[in-house]
Amino acid sequence: MGVNLSPIVEATEIELQDLRGKTVAVDAYNTIFQFLSIIRQPDGKPLQDGQGRVTSHLSGILYRTANLVEAGIEPTFVFDGKPSELKSGTIEERIARRERAKVEYEEALAEGDLKKAFSKAQQTSRMTPEILETSKELLELMGIPVVQAPSDGEAQAAYMCLKGDVHAAASQDYDSILFGAPTLVRNLTVSGRRKVPGKSVYRDVHTEVIDSASVLGSLGITREQLVDVCILMGTDFNEGVQGIGPKKGLKLIQKHGDLETVMEKTDVDIPGYEQVRAIFLDGPRSDDYSVKTGRMDPEGVVAMMTEYGFSADRVGTVINKIEAARKAESNRRKQRSLDNWF
Repeated sequence: MGVNLSPIVEATEIELQDLRGKTVAVDAYNTIFQFLSIIRQPDGKPLQDGQGRVTSHLSGILYRTANLVEAGIEPTFVFDGKPSELKSGTIEERIARRERAKVEYEEALAEGDLKKAFSKAQQTSRMTPEILETSKELLELMGIPVVQAPSDGEAQAAYMCLKGDVHAAASQDYDSILFGAPTLVRNLTVSGRRKVPGKSVYRDVHTEVIDSASVLGSLGITREQLVDVCILMGTDFNEGVQGIGPKKGLKLIQKHGDLETVMEKTDVDIPGYEQVRAIFLDGPRSDDYSVKTGRMDPEGVVAMMTEYGFSADRVGTVINKIEAARKAESNRRKQRSLDNWF
């Protein structure tokens, strides 16, 4: 889930076209979970093929990624590696929450309450080995670069952005800022009218960009200090202090300068905070990656998608759109290079 910094971090709404010509490192797990959560049948069941295999993620990857390419954006999907042991508590909590939601989903179905059933079903999404492998397979067939992170995908995406190999890191979570991403894009693949998970409420979701330097400048703190703010709040790697949210945490760090001083001057105590801080500031990253777009395998994409029950004609239409968009973008770049020459 990451940290929620929305009360103190301001984002700027943009259109997808504003990212034309850019390469973006996408937090794969985060994005695929969104597809599994959102792309469902009216009763909350995920899309499935005739054999009962979940296909929501394949639909999302094919159609939503095509939208990005049509907008002139080339995504690179970054997958999580081995999670830190400090994340075990968060993982166990997610599993327990998913199991509770599963029970409540079945109860809602039995009662005929489809709205509640859909809401609870969204909370039952899980990443199975099959979903993981088929996601990678489809992306590679589409020519989309796949990067394997040594640990957190967000950390790897932020590192790639920091190095200048991609324009931005894309994730729903604000953790990317803590991991050092100069630019964070949120709602890249889910813009539009969306249902708020757990509520019968809909809201308009827009793609938005966050410039880390501007955020830190407006808050008057450094990235290291923002990490300390989040450790006070609680992260995926520590529980935090009850009663401390982003605004209170920010005030404490602005007043005292760092977490050590906060603990010295107040009754706050966070055991093992150094390890959490190190994960954000100096956690595992890899230089073994490429963001170069590969060649699409149209026959391979059609074969895979039809195996999972998708229409060959519809898949072919999407493939044609992607290839046409890439060709148009290539021509645009060539023309721009010629214009610059003269």
